[in-house]
Amino acid sequence: MQLGVDARSWSDYKPLQAKATSLVATYFCALLLQAIAQFTEIKRGIMANKVSAKKATRKIAARTEVNKSRRSRVRSFLRKVEEAIAAGDQQAASAALQAAQPELMRAANKRVFHQKTASRKVSRLANRVNAIAAA
Repeated sequence: MQLGVDARSWSDYKPLQAKATSLVATYFCALLLQAIAQFTEIKRGIMANKVSAKKATRKIAARTEVNKSRRSRVRSFLRKVEEAIAAGDQQAASAALQAAQPELMRAANKRVFHQKTASRKVSRLANRVNAIAAA
């Protein structure tokens, strides 16, 4: 084990603390572990100092979770439309599109997707569903 800047985690330095025999060496190892912890937090971007910045970080994390679930829900609806189109079932495809369109637009209104992206997806899916009916 080499001591250097390329150490990746705490586990690289834990053996040092076990080998430390004197009080000074133990203190040095504790400081080293603390510095590594701070460095990894800074690297991840978690070092907010002000109360408002910490609150903003919490809000962003909460919104990210909600947006992930919304995006996943929309993708499930879109997948059902895609599967119906692939099967060539026009009735199922149009029913799935009718269910997917409000979900997509709701996600766009909540800023999960851009409004034009949602409209484009609906338009292209509608064209594909109509192409099945024509064929």
